[in-house]
Amino acid sequence: MTSRPKIGVLALQGDVREHFSALDACGADAVGVRRVSELRSIDGLVIPGGESTTISRLLTVFEVLEPLRELLGDGLPAFGSCAGMIMLASEVLDTRPDAQHLDAIDMTVRRNAFGRQVDSFETDLEFAGIDGEKMRAVFIRAPWVERAGDAVDVLATVPNGPAAGRIVAVRQGAVVATSFHPEVTGDLRVHDLFVDIVRKAR
Repeated sequence: MTSRPKIGVLALQGDVREHFSALDACGADAVGVRRVSELRSIDGLVIPGGESTTISRLLTVFEVLEPLRELLGDGLPAFGSCAGMIMLASEVLDTRPDAQHLDAIDMTVRRNAFGRQVDSFETDLEFAGIDGEKMRAVFIRAPWVERAGDAVDVLATVPNGPAAGRIVAVRQGAVVATSFHPEVTGDLRVHDLFVDIVRKAR
């Protein structure tokens, strides 16, 4: 029997507990990550939703930013939801001038692209590479992708409304990002996809 992969959840800020539950249900051992030493022992990393500028600042304070950039550059699988998508981008629009990001996906992301908290919404998405019915997606002060590089696979776009066609899920190699929160709906298919990526990368 293949051992369960050990997947870290960046536990500096954001909805960490929901990702723990989803990863466990998908056959992974989830652990909180706050320090460089903890990064070195994991097979993959989830960067949860939250506030991207706060996550950026805490990565710097805990001296995790550069080691994490290096690990991602060396092929560490990662999945980011909402603020996690922002952190994984190579370029971020509408952010603080001192905010940092991880350059793991060749994309330009706009923070709070859909509007404020009051503009949060849900919709059903077609998600490339995932079988079954459409995926219910919850957007909370969410970003979207304004530019995806040639090496980036677009996995989902908004189907209708004022934001129709906007990119909201991508993959580059072993790194996946969604602007919505799959961890809050009970639909485990994105986490299943990521756990499978981690297993193959091992």
